[in-house]
Amino acid sequence: MRYIECPQEYSGKEKSLFLAGGITGCVDWQLELLDLLKDTDLVILNPRRKNFDLSISNIEEEQIAWEFNHLNKADAVSFWFPKETLCPITLYELGKISMGNKKLFIGLDPSYARKNDVLTQTKLIRPDVKIIYSLRDLAEQIISWSGFQ
Repeated sequence: MRYIECPQEYSGKEKSLFLAGGITGCVDWQLELLDLLKDTDLVILNPRRKNFDLSISNIEEEQIAWEFNHLNKADAVSFWFPKETLCPITLYELGKISMGNKKLFIGLDPSYARKNDVLTQTKLIRPDVKIIYSLRDLAEQIISWSGFQ
């Protein structure tokens, strides 16, 4: 696995995966998923920074632009909806990505408050996507797609 964290830029050609999902107000689920994917050959694009200092001028704009650019660069996007937050930006990103044909993985905590919305909307626009309910199962879907056994 090769790891790219915001604000580091990625411009490679390797098979890549963007980790979309809650950042603010929730546990660092990205760490757990990274550990589950550590033996793959994927390039993992993680928008969650170790240090997000709001006193830095334009850091929010830089973050949004990085996410926009890297969502577009990635070969696939995995979404995780944790129970701690509604993830409004993640829902927005899911809507955008769902309208295309990019490889999509969706996982949600069984207690996620907008679970039925995600299930119904996904079934309508991307019925091929199987939604799962644990990070381990999400990792298994990704590993299967990556070709790593």
